[in-house]
Amino acid sequence: MKNFKDRVAVITGGGSGFGREFANIGARLGMKLVLADVQQDALDKAKAELEAQGAQVLAMRCDVRHAEEVQALADATMQRFGSVHLVFNNAGVGSGGLVWENTQADWEWVLGVNLWGVIHGVRIFTNLMLECAKKEADYEGHIVNTASMAGLLNAPTMGVYNVSKHAVVSLSETLFQDLDLVQAPIGASVLCPYFVPTGISQSQRNRPGDVAASAPTASQRAAQAMSDKAVSSGKVSAVDVAEMTFNAIRDKQFYIYSHPGALGNVQERMEAIITQTNPGDPYKAAPHIRDILREKLKAG
Repeated sequence: MKNFKDRVAVITGGGSGFGREFANIGARLGMKLVLADVQQDALDKAKAELEAQGAQVLAMRCDVRHAEEVQALADATMQRFGSVHLVFNNAGVGSGGLVWENTQADWEWVLGVNLWGVIHGVRIFTNLMLECAKKEADYEGHIVNTASMAGLLNAPTMGVYNVSKHAVVSLSETLFQDLDLVQAPIGASVLCPYFVPTGISQSQRNRPGDVAASAPTASQRAAQAMSDKAVSSGKVSAVDVAEMTFNAIRDKQFYIYSHPGALGNVQERMEAIITQTNPGDPYKAAPHIRDILREKLKAG
């Protein structure tokens, strides 16, 4: 996708973090913007700021766990702008702790947002984009699904999140292959950021009542503390990641990494799979992190 001016971008999780920065770039490029988020105050603020920059903005509260809300978002997009060209299935939440200590509600919440949100976005918007392509001779489209380096690695105390992001990587790779098979004028990418300062580590602020959290276990408290520290100390910003992502869209690049240096760990994991070696230590390069986690678990 090369031409962005006057094209329509749909961004879930558009009120903050990566989504907010995608919107900033879209506005700068002259795109029409559709923002979806569950946090109404952040959504309202983003809409006001983007409109002040001259962008046309449709902002809707949308819980991507629910297919009917994503469908309503698609319907509203078509009613307001008449087409859709760029979709960021970006909404995401995080939850940690030893994998056997996560409750059913934890699984339902994280998989609901991180995986089902992307499934709904792919299912609903890809069909819509294919229909738009039939009506526009110069149609160009692209879909970006936000996964994580946790979709390629499996660190301890991140089980629910790891599972959700591995599934997004698989879904995205299949989407790429399926679009290529039918020769659709639509590209696909998967974004795999590492630790970047966004609101992901504070996801509990938007956790809905139907999947309410239980009192945190020692491992969940430890995982939260480590996540807070890792995310807040990240040197690559959400602005940087957004720029990388738009460059990848222009270049038809599928895999997008915020921290290419972490791919050494991915290579080791792949080699262990091929050689049937037991999974390696994800903290081999930073053993102090593993030691801190163990001490926190012992302390309760």
